[in-house]
Amino acid sequence: MNYNEILSEHKIVRVVTRRARTRYPRLYGKNSRLPEHRYGREFKILEIYTDKGAYAWSEGWCKEDQKDFLLNKKVSEVFDVYKGALTPVKHMHAFDSALHSLAGKILGMSVVDILCLGRDVKQAEKVSCYDGSIYMNDISPDSRPGGIEAIIRDCQYDWDVYGFRSFKVKIGRGGLWMEHDEGLRRDIDVMYAIKKNFPDAQLLVDANDAFSLEDCEKFMEACKDLNIYWLEEPFVESVEGFLRLREILAKHSPNTLIADGEFRPDISLVHELCQKKLIDVVLMDTVEFGLTQWRSIMPQLKEYGVLASPHNWPLKVKTHMSAHFAAAFPDLVPTIEGVPDETEGVEFDNYIIKNGFINVPKDPGFGMNLIWAELIEEFKI
Repeated sequence: MNYNEILSEHKIVRVVTRRARTRYPRLYGKNSRLPEHRYGREFKILEIYTDKGAYAWSEGWCKEDQKDFLLNKKVSEVFDVYKGALTPVKHMHAFDSALHSLAGKILGMSVVDILCLGRDVKQAEKVSCYDGSIYMNDISPDSRPGGIEAIIRDCQYDWDVYGFRSFKVKIGRGGLWMEHDEGLRRDIDVMYAIKKNFPDAQLLVDANDAFSLEDCEKFMEACKDLNIYWLEEPFVESVEGFLRLREILAKHSPNTLIADGEFRPDISLVHELCQKKLIDVVLMDTVEFGLTQWRSIMPQLKEYGVLASPHNWPLKVKTHMSAHFAAAFPDLVPTIEGVPDETEGVEFDNYIIKNGFINVPKDPGFGMNLIWAELIEEFKI
């Protein structure tokens, strides 16, 4: 079947940008470099309509100077089922996920099915999903810090209510919020407290570039019995620094993976680090980097022997998009970031996390239903 030919029968006649809001079940506190992450946030939604009645949405937007890249174009002019979005890279992330969903709606296929086209792969029905919301609520907010007990309560809630079995824990308190040595000690104490209360949980840590090499050595030596799955963004990446980090992990925690590439990545440096076996898991963002660019680099990652796990914070919408990607590359995506939230005006009934795994629905597109979101801007022909 010529899928792109079917897409060519549809012309984009209307694009709409809306504003939605996500609400967290609690205050998400500090990380090593930012104050409280609040109780939720606003984000933008892009809707795309065709002349034959096809419709899709996802996180994204369309501004006045971008509308001509979509309006009055055949869908096949802006999207290829085997490659992804065909719009300029500068604007691609604004349209990328919505175009993937639109192609799925037109073809009657889920996004994971589209991502598997032309590839000999058995897609996964469910994927591992870790809890990305274990922030520093022991020291947040300043007016009422909760102590380590607050973090244990957060883990318990997410274990019971959301079904998580893996926790990514924010570390690096000694960067901004506590005296250095005291903060590092608290980082270590938090990890042992979680392990004591959740002995079967998989643990990941994220320093948001707040650690030094010396901090890494002290932390990993102290936590060598915890079998930490990955160490994320310990410090600003460099070849020299990560060579030393690899030595530290080999000494204290040889099974711990190095995960990086999320924050303003230098993609050429990321590739160099991958080639030199100094990154084990790359983390570029699901939207800012985009599914299309992710698709383009997966063969290289496989050649390097490197894993992938797109960054999804701060939206559950991105977790669900990432789930399709992970299911399409089950040998390269070991787990994805889960964001516990409730998104106003969106139905997520097709997605369920159970015992640490999220199912991947087979409905056309991403299988998420938009009920209502506030109109920002509309363009049509």
